Order: sequence, then C-alpha cells, then structure tokens
Amino acid sequence: MDFNKFAEVYNNLKDYPKNADVAEKLGIVPRTVQIKANKIRKRYKNGEDVPKLISRALVPMSEDEGKFMEKWGAEECIAELVRISEIDPDKVVSRNFFRVYSQISESTWNRYFGTFEEFKRQAGIKLTRHQHALERSIAKHASIDHYRALNIERADWGSMYIRENDSRFKTVLVVSDLHDVEIDEFFLRVFLDTAKRLQPDLIVFNGDIFDLPEFGKYGVDPREWDVVGRIKFVHERIFRPLREVCPDCQIDFIEGNHEARLLRALTDATPALRAVLSDLHGFTVGKLLGLEEFEINYIAKANLATFTKGEFNKQLQNNYKIYWDTLLFHHFPHARSWGLPGANGHHHQHQVWPMFSPVFGAYEWHQLGCGHKRSASYCEGEKWHNGFGIANIDIQTKGTAWDYISVTDFCVSGGKWYHREEHESILRGH
Repeated sequence: MDFNKFAEVYNNLKDYPKNADVAEKLGIVPRTVQIKANKIRKRYKNGEDVPKLISRALVPMSEDEGKFMEKWGAEECIAELVRISEIDPDKVVSRNFFRVYSQISESTWNRYFGTFEEFKRQAGIKLTRHQHALERSIAKHASIDHYRALNIERADWGSMYIRENDSRFKTVLVVSDLHDVEIDEFFLRVFLDTAKRLQPDLIVFNGDIFDLPEFGKYGVDPREWDVVGRIKFVHERIFRPLREVCPDCQIDFIEGNHEARLLRALTDATPALRAVLSDLHGFTVGKLLGLEEFEINYIAKANLATFTKGEFNKQLQNNYKIYWDTLLFHHFPHARSWGLPGANGHHHQHQVWPMFSPVFGAYEWHQLGCGHKRSASYCEGEKWHNGFGIANIDIQTKGTAWDYISVTDFCVSGGKWYHREEHESILRGH
C-alpha cells in the first residue's frame, strides 16, 4: 500500500475521525490500520523517507476526535481561547463552555498547559500565579490597615498625664489582672482603701484590668454578652473611686493581652462591637478605656497589625515601662530575666524570685497575684492567689523594698487588718 495515501487518510481526522473510518476508506480491517501505522512510525523514527503520522491515541474516547488539532501549537490554542472568551465578555469561560464552543479538543491544548486554569493564565484571561500572589499579599496588608491606625492612637496616650515630683523616695502601688466584673469584692475594697491611706506617687495597672470574654479565646454565649456593662464597671467601680481617693497620683495602665484583643476586635465590626457602638456613641480608645476621664496613661507599644496569633503574642512583649531607671513593670513573666527589679502579672499566682545585680544589689522580682475572684468556671481558679504589691524605691541608690499584700479571707495592709464580709464570699457564686 502507498504510504503517502495511507498517511493522507490516517491524518484526516475531519473526514475519518475513527480508525474504522480509515479502514473502510482503505478497504482493510481496523486492526490492520493500527499495525500499519505502527510500522510507518517505526520507519519514520529510524530516519526512512516515510510520512509522519499523527498520534490519534492522544484523543480520549470522550472527545470529538474531529477536533483534535495535531499541528496546533500553544499560540494557536491561546488564540482560540481568547476568541471564545470574546463571544460573551461578561461570562466566565468555564472548561465546559470552552469544550462546547471551541473548535479544538481538550487534548489539543492540554499538551501545552496541563490544566484549564493554567491555560487561562497563559491566555491572560486569569491572573498568573505571581499576580495572584501579589494580589493576596496586598489584600493581606490592607486587611490590617485599621490596626495600624489604632497603633497611632494608642501611642498618643503613653505619657498624656505624667505627674512627677522631686522626692528621692517613691512609692508605687501595682495591681494586675482585675478582669472587670470578675473582680473579688473584698480585694477591691482593700485595694481602694490601701490607695487612699498610702497616697503613692504612682499607681500601675499591670494589664488585664478588663476581661471582656466576648473578645477572648473562651467560648461565650452571645446572649450573655454585656460589653457595655463590663466597661462601665471598670469606669465606675475601679477608676472613678481610685481617682477620687488619689486625685494627684499618676496612674499608668500597661496593656495586657485582654485589652489588646479588645482593641483589635473593636476595629473589626464584630457583633459585640456593634453593641458597644449603640451605647457608647462617638468613643475613642481614650473614652473606651477611661483614659481621658480619669487621666490615665496607657502604655501600649505592641504593634497590633499582625497576621498570626504567634506574631500577636510576640508583639505583646513590647508592652512594658521602666521607672526611674530602676523599676520594671510588664504583664508577662519573661521580663524577669531582663535584670531589673519589678513585677509581672498574667498567671494569677504570686511568686517571688531573689535576684542580684551589681547596680541594684540584692533585689526581688514579683509575679503578682490577681484581683479576679477565684470562682472562675473556665479554669482552675481555686489555685489562684489574690494580692497586689507596694514597691518603695530610693531613686538615688536604686534600692527597692517590696511589701506584698496577700488577700484571702482576711488581709493586713500597712498595719491595718481587713476581714471579708459575708457578701464578699471568696468563692462568689459557689
């Protein structure tokens, strides 16, 4: 049989799409078509002067064999996809849409592009992987622009109400982890009365004064949310009476993880935020936290514009303050290794570490107890310690002496005895 005649018929997918059609045209059986095609391909591979045959086997049985274009390259395939996309510019070109309206089969284009998504990328109909990655990166950073604006507002409150004096000896009252309405009532009474009698130079709220579980990691039934009530509790039951008994004292508030979560959620339009907005019109960070009304400095150096929980927690480590180059307060315990006298909170358990420094001499680092009542339902609150600290500093010699005030069912602060009253149950609610 003439090889050229065979190749002309074999390669004609339009008129003879199946091997049976080729066999009928040539007057042979279909099996002979395949055998003869294999012989011609073998000779062509060996360099003999025989015609080149297309690979009809590339065309799946599910396809229209007449649409397989053996001689089409990548550019022709792209031109065909662009043509189909222009039929209806408002329609997304799906694989099935292209299969129905295109002049070529899938086997024609997938030799060059593999997937239809990559086919569309190469045709410029869809963003390339690099373009899409850039787009995602822009969106990722745009999603935290509101946190960056919040960083600026928080920074403005760090030194708004400084009240220094020339005294060599300073007294600091420091408290941590009050957790708004979860505060122990007896603890609050002792703390406020101690502040009134002590009249310290400085009062430090060492983080987590607010609780607001609506914004925390523990699951809270939205029907039980009371965001506004908790915020107002801190304003009216803690900050206001404290400022009334210590009108001339500098009060600093070091941001804890609960406050940071609150402020991030504040910018995200959560359901809880909408509840706040409906009751506290036109608030700012200063109004929300009571900084403006009660003249409180807010120490918040953490960058809240983070993407992951790990980055967020790492940034919180920047929330601290050093006083008179002598005393360090930080919400988290890792600051203990920084070589300064001071205190942390966060863990709700009082511990003391004896330290030594050639600058400060023998000194102590305290992990403060909390003011949170010990009847917490979401963790082992019965293991917590209630208490706060008083640090007395000689800023000339950099010496520090501590009084730690432990609060149980009784308390002794500055020589005065306090006793828990019946309505101030240590396990309120039990």
